[in-house]
Amino acid sequence: MLSLRERTSRILKEADLPLEVVILLVAGMIMLISGVLLIPVSRGILPYHEGGLYGLLLVVFALQIITLGKTPIGDLRRSKALLSVGTMIAAMGITTCFVPGVFDLASRILLFICLVPGGLFLLLQMFLSREKFRAWAQYGGIFRHLIVGCGSVYGLSVLIGLLVVKPGVLKIPLAALAFMSYGSAIVYLALVLRKVYLMYPEAETSHRGSAGISVDKAMILLMGVFMLLLGVLLIPVNLGLLPFSAGAQLGLLMVIFAVQMLAFGNTPLGPFFRSWLVIFFGFLFAALGIVSCVIPDILVSPLTVFVGVLNILGGVLTLGKTCRSLPEKPEGSRAPFPPVLVKLFAAMVTMNLVTILFGASMLVSHLIDGLIIGVILAVNGCLLLYLMHLLIVIEEMERVKASTP
Repeated sequence: MLSLRERTSRILKEADLPLEVVILLVAGMIMLISGVLLIPVSRGILPYHEGGLYGLLLVVFALQIITLGKTPIGDLRRSKALLSVGTMIAAMGITTCFVPGVFDLASRILLFICLVPGGLFLLLQMFLSREKFRAWAQYGGIFRHLIVGCGSVYGLSVLIGLLVVKPGVLKIPLAALAFMSYGSAIVYLALVLRKVYLMYPEAETSHRGSAGISVDKAMILLMGVFMLLLGVLLIPVNLGLLPFSAGAQLGLLMVIFAVQMLAFGNTPLGPFFRSWLVIFFGFLFAALGIVSCVIPDILVSPLTVFVGVLNILGGVLTLGKTCRSLPEKPEGSRAPFPPVLVKLFAAMVTMNLVTILFGASMLVSHLIDGLIIGVILAVNGCLLLYLMHLLIVIEEMERVKASTP
C-alpha cells in the first residue's frame, strides 16, 4: 500500500495526457453522462435540453478540427479554410446550446453528416489504408486494441447519428444504452491512444498547419467566438425575441474551461502546473458543465456564483500579473515601446477589466442592464480575437528576428 507521501507525490506529478486524448475523454464523458441522465428524463423526473447535447457534440467536433485537423473525412492539414469550417461548426454548436428549440433541426442535420457518412468513411478508410488496419494487425499488441477502439467508435457513430436525426427510432432505455456504449467506446479509444503515444511518442504529431496558429491560440479563438456569440445573442434575448438557456451557457463555459485545464493546465485563475490534481478538477468541471447543458436550470444558481467568483478572481489576478510584467525602459532611454506591445498590454488590461465587470454582474442581480451585459460580452469576445491576432503578429516578428543573421 502506498504511503500518504507517495500518493501525494503521484497526484502532483505532471500528467501525460495529449490533447487528442483529452478531447476524446471529454466526448466520452458527454455520451456517458447523457446516457445515464436519459433514464430519469424518460420517467419525467428531470427536464431535458436536447439542443444542449447537440451543441456540446458539435463543439467537440469543432475542437478536433481547429486544434488537431481531425475531421469526419480523416486527418487534414490545418489550413485557414479548415479553421474557418471548424469555427463555423463551433458557432452552430454554441448557438444551439444557448437558444433552445430554434436551431435544433440544423444542428441535427449537421451532426448526422458528421456521424453517419463520417463514421462510415472513417471505417472504410481504416480497413482500406495500408498504414492502418493491415499495419496495426501486423504490429499486434496495443495496436490490436487500436483496431477494436477505432472500429467500435466509427461503427457506433453511425447508430448515434441515426438516433440524432430520428430520436424515436429506439425506446429511451435502448437509446440510453446506445449512448453509454458509444461513450465507453470513445473512452476506451482515448486510453488506447494514450498508451500508444507513451510507447511511440513520434506517433503524436504537432498538429501545426499552414494556418500558422498554435493549439493554445486555437483555444483563444474558440473562447472569443463563444463570448462574441453570447454577447450578440443576449441582445435579442433581453428584448424578448429569443429564448435562452442559462444552464447551457454556463455548462458550455465550464466544458471549455475543463478542456483548457486538461490540455494545458490553464485555469480561470491563471496557468498552473498540469498535475494530476489539475486534471481531476478539469474532469470535475467537465462533468458539471455536461449536466448543466443537458438538464436545464438544475445547476444554474451554484454555477452562476461559481463562474462569477472565478471571473472576478481570475480577472484581478491576471490584471495584476499583466501590470507587473510591463517592461521598464532603461534610464535615459527615449525610445518608445514597440506599438504591438502597447496594443497587447492595452488589450489585456481592458479584457480583464471587462471580465471582472462580467463576474460582478453575475453575483449582483440587476447590477448592469441585460442589454449592456450583451455589449460587454461581445466586446470581450472581440478583445479575445484581437489578442489572438496580436500574439500571432508577435510570434511572427520573433520568428523573423531569429532567422535574420
